[in-house]
Amino acid sequence: MITIGLSTWTRHPHLIHDEQRDVLFSEYAGVFQLVELDTSFYGVPSIKTVTNWRNQAPDGFQYILKAHQVMTRHDDAKSEQVSDDERWQTFNQFRRAVVPLVKAGMLATVLFQFPPYFTRNLDHIRYLRDVRVHMGDLPIAVEFRDPSWYEGSLSKDVFDYLTSLNMTYVIADEPSDGNRGVPFTPVVTTPTAAYFRFHGQNRRGWLDHQGDWRKDRTNYRYSDDELIRLGEAVKTVSQQVDQTYVIFNNNGHRDAAANAESLRDQLGLTFNGLGPTQLDLF
Repeated sequence: MITIGLSTWTRHPHLIHDEQRDVLFSEYAGVFQLVELDTSFYGVPSIKTVTNWRNQAPDGFQYILKAHQVMTRHDDAKSEQVSDDERWQTFNQFRRAVVPLVKAGMLATVLFQFPPYFTRNLDHIRYLRDVRVHMGDLPIAVEFRDPSWYEGSLSKDVFDYLTSLNMTYVIADEPSDGNRGVPFTPVVTTPTAAYFRFHGQNRRGWLDHQGDWRKDRTNYRYSDDELIRLGEAVKTVSQQVDQTYVIFNNNGHRDAAANAESLRDQLGLTFNGLGPTQLDLF
């Protein structure tokens, strides 16, 4: 099964043909049955908030939650790093917070999007095992941002290691020049799920880091030819797993929704879920 969604549900005016306001969850859930949330990266959500996410969603809807930045070691680049105790406490807090989604069968996976300075070294390889231990049996997806994880024949060892930890490798489409960014590598590491993240191919914004690059890097609209290429990869991978998640993150200029709908139509996918008029508005 292939399920397509977007990063966040609010900033997609294409879905409502209105540039003046945010998209309501009910409107989003009438079009897509999967969403990736990044609010949990900045702060572990309360159980009350997660319960609200569960209650507002129609049957069959799925959430992907980003792991908190302490859990992905983004603090490694800061002058003051958290202690091990603080880090593992954050893991425990996160695990407690997602229980409502787990019980409802609405947690697709937890995304560990590691920073570019999370390179392939012994400390970080060990840390991946620590992640599995502290996350218990929750579904985990891992996205690398440094090309050292893909060097030569060692990349197979990396993917085998993820398989041994029951971690889904995130297949990212993004600019890459060999020294920065990662190559598009449609590899399966878990039989239950595959996970594609499409960031776009804005090479200047992604690789040069000039100006307001953090906002500009996802300014990209995939062409029809590019979507055909990506769609073929999605179809091939989907034959190897139970569930394939596809998230469009190329939303700097609000192009993600239109691209996602195009890929959905190209793949002949249908969604017969609840429409906006059938959901309470939140």
